[in-house]
Amino acid sequence: MKIETKAGAKIFIIGHKCYRCSHEWRPYDINELPRVCPKCKSPYWDRPRKESIKNV
Repeated sequence: MKIETKAGAKIFIIGHKCYRCSHEWRPYDINELPRVCPKCKSPYWDRPRKESIKNV
């Protein structure tokens, strides 16, 4: 989510951000979640990476 300022007015823009490649975009249809990230094509764009746990 971003707030952009143009000509003195604040505009609230709804968008998505990929957890994998950090790409940000505005959806064509705000009522439907995209299936993949348009840049990296990852179907897991809306899920953070799982941290690898190392046993010491």
